[in-house]
Amino acid sequence: MSNSGVRQGLADMGYLVGQDLMLEERYADGKPERVPALVAELLALNVVVLLTPGTPVTLAAQRATSRVPIVCVVGDPVRTGLVTSLARPGGNITGLSLLSGDYSVKWLELLKEVAPTARKVAMLWNPDNPGTANQSNQMRQAAPTLGLDLIALAVGPADVKNSLASVEAGAFDGLVMTDDTLLNALIPQLIVLTAERRLPAIYPFSDSVEQGGLLSYSADFFKLWRRAARYVDLILKGAHPADLPVEQATEVALKINIKTAKALGLTVPPSLLARADEVIE
Repeated sequence: MSNSGVRQGLADMGYLVGQDLMLEERYADGKPERVPALVAELLALNVVVLLTPGTPVTLAAQRATSRVPIVCVVGDPVRTGLVTSLARPGGNITGLSLLSGDYSVKWLELLKEVAPTARKVAMLWNPDNPGTANQSNQMRQAAPTLGLDLIALAVGPADVKNSLASVEAGAFDGLVMTDDTLLNALIPQLIVLTAERRLPAIYPFSDSVEQGGLLSYSADFFKLWRRAARYVDLILKGAHPADLPVEQATEVALKINIKTAKALGLTVPPSLLARADEVIE
C-alpha cells in the first residue's frame, strides 16, 4: 500500500496525521501467512477503518470483520466476492477497482516489443490469489498468438524459492509478474536477478522502474491511495461503505528505464519511447 499516497490524500482534505487521527500501519513483508494475525492485531486496537491493498489482504479482512469499514484497492472486487456490485457494494467494503485483469495481455505485448527475439517467458503469479487468476488466464491464452511460450511459476510461500531458482537458472528470455501486492516485496530481488541474467522484465507496479526495472505498465498506486483517502473521509463523516460506489481506476502508465535497457543490450523502439508516460535516462 502507498502509505505516502494515503497521507497525502488525508492532508488534501485537511487531516493532520498524529493530531486529527492516528494511522496504524502493519506490513506482511511478502509473507501472506502473517496477514490474518496482522488484521486481528489492528481490529484489537478498535480501528475505525481498515485500509487493505490487494485481494488476499482484503479477503482476510473480510473474513475477520463484517462490522469495521474496509477501504481497498483491488483488481476485481465483484469477481472475487468482496462486493455485490460496483455501484452498490452492499457490505462493509468499498474502494477502488483496478483494470489490471483487462490490460494484463499488454504486459506481454510490451515485453515482446522491447525484446522481439524473446520466446520463453516466465510468469510469476500467486495461485492463492483469486484476484490475479484472470490476469494469468488471459496471458496464457494470448502468449501463443505473440509467439511466446509462457511458463507459470508459482510464488506462494512454499514455491517462491524454487521459482526464483528457476529464473536464476537462465532458461528464460523474459519475465512478467502479476500485480499481487504481496509480491511487491520480491521486486528489489528480481531487479538484481534480472540484471545479472540480462533478462528483460516488465513489472505491474509503477515504482519498479525507478528502482531499476526495465518496464512497468500499471496504475499509479500513489494516486490510487490518495483517492482512496476520500473514502476514509466520507466514512469518518458517517457514510457507510455499502452506499459508497467502488471507483474504477482507468489511468494506466507506461514507464521505461533506458539505462536498464542499455545494460541489457536492448534498443527500445522509438515508437515505444514515444508512447511512454515516463522515460528514465
